[in-house]
This record gives sequence, structure tokens and C-alpha cells, in this order.
Amino acid sequence: MSEVLSAKGIDLLYGETSAVSNAQISLHRGEVAAITGQSGSGKSSLLYCLAGVLPVTRGEIHFEGRSFGDLDDEELSALRRERFGFVFQYGELLPELTVEENTALPLRLAGRRKADALAAAGEVLGRLGLADLCGRRPSQVSGGQSQRVAVARSLVHKPAVVFADEPTGSLDSGNAVAVLEEFLTLARSQGTAVVLVTHDAQVAARADTRYIMCDGMLRPHGEEAS
Repeated sequence: MSEVLSAKGIDLLYGETSAVSNAQISLHRGEVAAITGQSGSGKSSLLYCLAGVLPVTRGEIHFEGRSFGDLDDEELSALRRERFGFVFQYGELLPELTVEENTALPLRLAGRRKADALAAAGEVLGRLGLADLCGRRPSQVSGGQSQRVAVARSLVHKPAVVFADEPTGSLDSGNAVAVLEEFLTLARSQGTAVVLVTHDAQVAARADTRYIMCDGMLRPHGEEAS
């Protein structure tokens, strides 16, 4: 597998406070990497650094061999819009759009024709068992269904990497397992890498690679803290 995303020596400071310290990670196509840790350990901050949302204080992040430091704001925005996908804890669907329109949104933002975008959205929704919900609004679907729509939206444009911040945190255990399996199966099938932040050890156990974050320090799962 080829490397798609890497970070070396990443520091993120908020004033004098260190949120991330000397983090290193390498991600390959189709790989799922889980980052676990206590609340406030820095794992979400690291996730948003890797996604180009938060600028790092020190260190380098490379996507497909190109440094984030060589990209201007417009190029970073295009990267997040076209090559990355995002899943959040509560889905963050737009209430005024239908399920199908929410799913198609990344394609529409990338300039795809509405008919083509909706067709692609319908295909992904069908793979997640949601074809009969296309015309409904987010308020008309369950929590588990809403999170499946968020998963569909993150993958519809076949991104290189999806960044998932507690994607099953708002679901009961039964729905969490089902949504996670569908999410990871679909991502792996299209060669999309996933960076997954979670508190749940059972969720993390389904990843290919596991990391633990503690006080801003990232280390491989099972490696003792020094």
C-alpha cells in the first residue's frame, strides 16, 4: 500500500499550552487508524491538524508527498473539499436538505452537475441500506440512520482520507457496531484511508493500526509510556 498521509514532529501550542507534542503518524491507502485517549488528551486537535483545519506550530504534514506548508489557504480548502471526507459525532446534516441532497453535497461543492451528484449519492445510500430514505429530511430519520447518511456523505466523492471524530459516540451500542462496520467496509472497498478518534476500545479494535494519546503525546497502542 502506498503512503497517503504522514506527519512528523507535529507540535500544536495554544499560547503556552501544548495540545500536541512531537506527534508522528503514517497512513496508507485503505488503512484504518484509530486514536484513543481521555478527553482533553489532544486527539481531536491532532485530527484537525492532520486534516489541514488547524495549522501546526512545528513539524510537517504531507499528503500524497506534498507538504501542507507548500499550500496556500485556497489550496488547503480545495484539498479538504475534494480529497478529504469528514464524519462528526452528531452527523451535522443540514436540516433544510433531503437525505439525498445532504449526501450529494461534497460533489455539488466540487462542481458536479446536480443530476450526477444525486445519482452518486443514491448509489452510496443504497449500499448502506438507505435507498428508501432519499427524499426525507434529517428530522424524519432515526439517529442511526442519520449517522449512516453522514458516513455516506463523507465517502460519496471517494476521498483519499476520511477524518472521523467520535463517529459512533452518539449511538447506542447496537447501532454503533452496525454503523461502524458499514463505514469501514465501504471505506476499505474504495481504498479510502480513515483516521478515527474514539473513546470506545471496541471501536478502536476494528482498526488496522491503533494509537493512544496522552497529554498531547501520541504513541502506538501497547507501547508503554516513557
